[in-house]
Amino acid sequence: MEFGVGYFPTHDAMGPGPLARLVEERGQGALFFAEHTHIPASRDTPYGDGSKELPRRYRHTYDLFVALTAAAAATSRLRVGSGICLVIERDPIITAKEVASVDHLSGGRFEFGVGAGWNREEMRNHGTDPRVRMQVLRERIEAMQAIWRDEEASYDGRFVSFDRIWSFPKPVQRPHPPILVGGTGPGVLDRVLAFGTAWFPNYDESIFPRIAELRSRAERPIDVQVISAPADPAVLQRLHDAGVQRASRWLPSAPQATVERALERWEAAIADFAGEGGG
Repeated sequence: MEFGVGYFPTHDAMGPGPLARLVEERGQGALFFAEHTHIPASRDTPYGDGSKELPRRYRHTYDLFVALTAAAAATSRLRVGSGICLVIERDPIITAKEVASVDHLSGGRFEFGVGAGWNREEMRNHGTDPRVRMQVLRERIEAMQAIWRDEEASYDGRFVSFDRIWSFPKPVQRPHPPILVGGTGPGVLDRVLAFGTAWFPNYDESIFPRIAELRSRAERPIDVQVISAPADPAVLQRLHDAGVQRASRWLPSAPQATVERALERWEAAIADFAGEGGG
């Protein structure tokens, strides 16, 4: 099993480039950046446990693809990815160009974590009706796949439509970078099977029977990666036994000393897991 980290790349914490160099030097395999274009001040949509309190990092992130470019430029082996890109808030033609550009500039090291998100006001501010967000997500992913794949791409859907466009560069990874479908909602496995390379859920106990369900339904190879994994060797062993390809843990958005302490705790859990025969 491989290991990585996730991070909200905020302007007042350790920067994306220095962080990427650090985690590459320390042997992590991947770095995922979260995305929020903004946070609506109304705060009508509850967060997490149902409260309206939202951690400060959510409204202070750099642009996702700017941060990814800095991380890619600072490293040579590290996989860099979105964890997750809120595709329903983005123009698919522009996003396809950004994905292909980061993949090209990184030499084929990009992983495209995607999802619809949870903040209803944030979606509406981008013109997306939350009631149809999953349909929008699917069409935008399919449209981007056409752009990456075809020399002269077109797409005709309910929410996305364009005729005969040229868009270059194409991604280094063919036919496109891995598409990691985030989420744990009731229909997420349908989306993984429809257009995903892998399922990319947040960790909780409920994912284990669903991993088995995904395997039983899949007619092609589909990986599972997990983000927000705890620094617990027993959990890492269980993920390994379930066939999870990579486990990643969030690091705090903080100065370097705080980030390093959190990374050391994650590394210690990995070392304990490996010492128990799971590595």
